[in-house]
Amino acid sequence: MKKIMLMSVLSSLLCGTAVCAEEVKPDNELSFNAAVTSDYRYRGISQTRLQPALQGGADYTNNPSGFYAGTWASTIKWTKDAGGSGDLEIDLYAGKRGEIVKDISYDVGVLTYVYPSNGLAVNANTTEIYGQLSYGPAYAKYSHAVTNLFGFAESKNSGYLDLGVNLDLDTGLVLNLHAGRQNVKNNSAATYTDWKIGVTKELWSINWAVAVIGTNADKLAYASPVNGKFLGKTALVASVSKNF
Repeated sequence: MKKIMLMSVLSSLLCGTAVCAEEVKPDNELSFNAAVTSDYRYRGISQTRLQPALQGGADYTNNPSGFYAGTWASTIKWTKDAGGSGDLEIDLYAGKRGEIVKDISYDVGVLTYVYPSNGLAVNANTTEIYGQLSYGPAYAKYSHAVTNLFGFAESKNSGYLDLGVNLDLDTGLVLNLHAGRQNVKNNSAATYTDWKIGVTKELWSINWAVAVIGTNADKLAYASPVNGKFLGKTALVASVSKNF
């Protein structure tokens, strides 16, 4: 479930001897992205039965106001594996981001995960509101479900806390560190912690990423109904993506 992982590329223009000016962005921007990943992990849990996924999306940003909206989609397997149907997740989101004071920024919004014709006993479609504070490369984000959460019965008001930092290294790599806590309302067996240690790098105008991802999720609660494999096991996940 995505996921939202939106990447911001900051650049500067060289002017004069040692003076640099920040690039002036247009008032309105429209961008697109496409990716392939060895395993679609969302909050540490595989959405594709530990198999690859194709992904892509589009984003609109109004730079003067900080308003943004977008959509993102991925192939999945979990809804069909859970006894329903469908092999696609579509995310729809909108929000506003900006700076509170120097080096401290915010991001607030709403995100709906849509699983077309999922057919599960408890509808998998989920809506969350979220808020994030960032200081330099570090951030803290909280997402709160205003509907049932991903097909769990009576799970409205579940929450997810996401803490992380993305550090630029001298080698041109970015070190990605993350820890999260998914609380599923009225379902302690489905509540768990996840983590990630990874690196990303832009090379040949393509974004390359590799990460070790794991959870302490209950192995029965998050076992694949198809083959019994643990969907939250520690594993190496690789992906390549392109922004247009």
